[in-house]
Amino acid sequence: MRKELVIKTVIALVLTALVTGVLMYIDNRPAPTPVGNGNYTPGTYIGEGQGFGGTVTVEITTDATTITDVKVTGDSETPDIGGAHLEELAGQIKAAQSADIDGVTSATMTSNGVKEAAAAAIALAEGKSVPTSGPTLAEEFKAGTYSAEARGFGGIVTAAVTVAEDKSIESVDVEGPDETPNLGAVAVERLPAKIVAAQSTQIDGVTGATITSNAIFQAVDTALMAAGLDPAALVPQKADSGEKTAETLDCDIVIVGAGGAGLTAACQAAELGAKVIILEKMPLVGGNSLKATGGMNAAATAYQAELGITDSGVQEFIEDTMNGGHQINDIDLVTTMAEESAEAVDWLTSIGAPLPEVAATGGTQHKYLHEPEDGSAVGPYLVEKLSKQAEKLGIQIILETTVTEIIMDNGAAAGVKAASDMADYTVNAKVVILATGGFGSNYDIMTSYNPSLAGAVTTNHAGATGDGITMAEAVGADTVDMEQIQLHPTVYQETGLLVSESVRSKGGILVNSSGKRFCNDMSTRDAVSAAELEQDGQYAYIIFDQRLVDGLKSTQKYISNGLTVSADTYAGLAEAMGLTGDAVSNFEETMATWNAAVAAGEDKEFGRNNGMDEDLSVAPFYAIKIAPGIHHTMGGIKIDTETRVIDTEGQPIPKLFAAGETVGGVHGGNRIGGNAVCDFVVFGRIAGKNAVESIAAAN
Repeated sequence: MRKELVIKTVIALVLTALVTGVLMYIDNRPAPTPVGNGNYTPGTYIGEGQGFGGTVTVEITTDATTITDVKVTGDSETPDIGGAHLEELAGQIKAAQSADIDGVTSATMTSNGVKEAAAAAIALAEGKSVPTSGPTLAEEFKAGTYSAEARGFGGIVTAAVTVAEDKSIESVDVEGPDETPNLGAVAVERLPAKIVAAQSTQIDGVTGATITSNAIFQAVDTALMAAGLDPAALVPQKADSGEKTAETLDCDIVIVGAGGAGLTAACQAAELGAKVIILEKMPLVGGNSLKATGGMNAAATAYQAELGITDSGVQEFIEDTMNGGHQINDIDLVTTMAEESAEAVDWLTSIGAPLPEVAATGGTQHKYLHEPEDGSAVGPYLVEKLSKQAEKLGIQIILETTVTEIIMDNGAAAGVKAASDMADYTVNAKVVILATGGFGSNYDIMTSYNPSLAGAVTTNHAGATGDGITMAEAVGADTVDMEQIQLHPTVYQETGLLVSESVRSKGGILVNSSGKRFCNDMSTRDAVSAAELEQDGQYAYIIFDQRLVDGLKSTQKYISNGLTVSADTYAGLAEAMGLTGDAVSNFEETMATWNAAVAAGEDKEFGRNNGMDEDLSVAPFYAIKIAPGIHHTMGGIKIDTETRVIDTEGQPIPKLFAAGETVGGVHGGNRIGGNAVCDFVVFGRIAGKNAVESIAAAN
């Protein structure tokens, strides 16, 4: 049910080996002034509000002048996020004797729901009418079509709900034109039929598209209430799915995982004439590739040449990647990635996915980052283009189907076994390619290597649980660098949303709660994350301006989704960020110093030498409060440069290949931003090619 929200997003600040225990931070605001008048009718009163997952309830007990007890419940709140702070929020209400409390910044939606519920309960205790801001239930039922709106991930989601005379939900039509293709758009496409089938909104959302799913449920609920139906009373009807069937499929190549690497490998293999089947456990394609917001690193490309960039060649790319990975990367894999990167960019162009814009990225000395022309986030852009190419090539993609094991025949991979709600599959194949992604949402695996990551926010999608690694190990595969887990420095803690590295590569900077820069903003991700964790409160703000917004689509999403604060002056922005006293003047000085550094082409404070093409002088100005979050697992299955899976004896496992984040060795101890996309395109293509060649060699 949607009470069981996807993965642990939204929690207190991220922990690293530098920090032990779950961290939490509170906005530095003055102590709240009680809004209650202290004139209560003694008794117990209950109020409700809308939290992150659903309804939260506040029960207060009062004597004539004092709130003597507070209980907060929220069964739908994520246990390790909002749910973990309910008792603390109750304590804040009691201490403040008011609904006007600080709340918990890392659980803002839950906090707001609790404050709403507390205000209602206090109003009842004071003999006032309960303030309401949400929809109300119509007094009488009336059949017809009703429309309502809610805010999704990309913008407004609209639902038109038709209810019949017998009070059944006859149809649900949802529009969400601004939702991300292959992500929120999947929820828009799938959930209406599921709501009609269940005759209720009390059903699972689309895993990986939680925000959009919740917006759809909210809009449909509001429409139902307008018709006079109580959504909470509509018990879901279970569809009779019948008995599971047993199905056997045959193909040349079966690919496990429909993320960037899996789609790339499939397209490359199908172009060469192979019959390909992809199995994906999630209800949508893309995996963690949908989370990629920056670009694709590549060296010696035609686009660089067109822009006159001549100092960003293959050797420089290798050196920057090895330095960024602290020299523990597999040099052969890194060399292959760099040498094949330009051809990979050309291949993307050939399938209608050009990346003509070039910029720098954190941790590099040169400009390798190739981006879409319109400033779109690279991940959703490439997933959409690869999906269209897969459809064009007739590649079969079976969603919501979990692969459970690799079939082996005389020591060679010969297919896989998988299961969905409807069928158990045996897929016989001449070659198996594993492209299941990393394990950045599997806390059991992560904490077995680094216990301090328990409960940390993750940017990873719910399906990043290391399934391919586990299956490969079961057939004798070796692993490498499993303990290397990367933190990304710019993560919006409330939702686990990654703020693109492109914001900094195009001129954005980081400041702390004192209004000052504190590091080279374009250093490696691990270095910037460590610097943030040394700041007061262990968070920072990323600063950008309107010029940057006009050229980078992802920032426009941050604004529309309410992640930003803004102002027309630096002082105004500082105040909007919650800075006070000297911090305001510090921030004004910081901005003046930074703009002068850009004009001079030299950052004397911290030695930043890229992402300085433009200053931050075009109002309005914007800030997002961020902190580190789990982003990439560098470790995984051991492969060679042909993407063959290597066993614990150092030998290739016949007919078994792997690519993407499920593989280890490419990134070493820290991944450079933009290298994950290069990794999945380069090695995805190699896996697809070599899979086809291995079939030909066997014939």
